[in-house]
Amino acid sequence: MIQRGIEPLLQIRQRTDALSAGKGLVVVASFLSSLLIEKFRSEGFRSKIERVAGADWMVYFWREGD
Repeated sequence: MIQRGIEPLLQIRQRTDALSAGKGLVVVASFLSSLLIEKFRSEGFRSKIERVAGADWMVYFWREGD
């Protein structure tokens, strides 16, 4: 989305807001957004970070199950 000139935060926010407990979302980016990770951690999300081929980052966000 960024490469197409689209700010992805609104769509990421909409998708995370719709997540129920035990569900998750994967964000793939060419850079590691520490601010996004910290923002969602402060809202109770867990996260896992992976570096993938091509120097992209995959960040998994999820809410713990009840």
